[in-house]
Amino acid sequence: MAILLDTASLPRRDRHEVFRAALAEASGATSVELDPGPDGPSGRMELVELGETRLFTARCSSMVMRRDRRTAGGASPEAVAVAVHGLGVGCHQMGSRQRRLRTGDVMVVDVTRPFDFSWTGLGSSTSLQVPTAALGLPLDLVQRAAPRLGRSPLYDLVSRYLVELARDARRLDDSPTAPAVGAASLQLVRALISSALDDPPHAHDVLEQTLVAQVRAYVRQHLRDPELSADQVAAALSVSRRQLFRACSQAGLSLEQYVIAQRLEGARAELARPSSRPRSVASVAYSWGFKDPTHFTRRFRQAYGMLPRDWRVLTAPART
Repeated sequence: MAILLDTASLPRRDRHEVFRAALAEASGATSVELDPGPDGPSGRMELVELGETRLFTARCSSMVMRRDRRTAGGASPEAVAVAVHGLGVGCHQMGSRQRRLRTGDVMVVDVTRPFDFSWTGLGSSTSLQVPTAALGLPLDLVQRAAPRLGRSPLYDLVSRYLVELARDARRLDDSPTAPAVGAASLQLVRALISSALDDPPHAHDVLEQTLVAQVRAYVRQHLRDPELSADQVAAALSVSRRQLFRACSQAGLSLEQYVIAQRLEGARAELARPSSRPRSVASVAYSWGFKDPTHFTRRFRQAYGMLPRDWRVLTAPART
């Protein structure tokens, strides 16, 4: 996880200008106003790369961001961002439409239109930025869906998902599963936008088509939880156990075998890291959700044709 900026590491006299410029660049705002308190603004910005997608989190004291009509009119967005509001109460205005944002509210960030966005006191926001080309949706459809996101059956799921994704950012940043999580997240954003339009049958189809992608994303985020189960996945995604297994079956996916395979990949990558050398094989197995080191060793050998300890020796850096 990259810390783009933390005012705590800046001299007091530089905080206002440095943070203002960084926030403007990250948000696409034409102008940014910050809390002019005696110590200057306080804030932190973080970025996590998830393959093609990026997770951006900003947390700071009172601020106002504006994007003027001239700048917006000449924009050609390379990415579409879906954001969930965190701390505090925010206000987002686009044209004549003004919206009060509270914790958990989801919005589409559209840099092709002028906007005002602000919060008072300590506030935060997390946005998932997906390449426009990879999203595969025309911009006018995204714009039509933006004020209707609350109608999507995926709205609450996306809100919870982005919050949990930000919470797990540190673990994902150095994980071999990060690109796959990003790909699944992109599909979820596409489904949210598509299903927000006034077409209930279409929304239902999108929900069914993307359920497996949501399953994959949730599993990857919770691989290290030894209690991860089908019931937990179904409850988190607000579907029945029957619907979960039907969707997985139609996609040719065995949930149990998928969980094991992903855990094995994570443990295999960790065993090869120099930083994990002081840890025992059993410790690594436990950290990836395996309750029994013997079971882990047997499955590892079945998957890769060698014992975990032999893999660790094979990948050890050469000594001179």
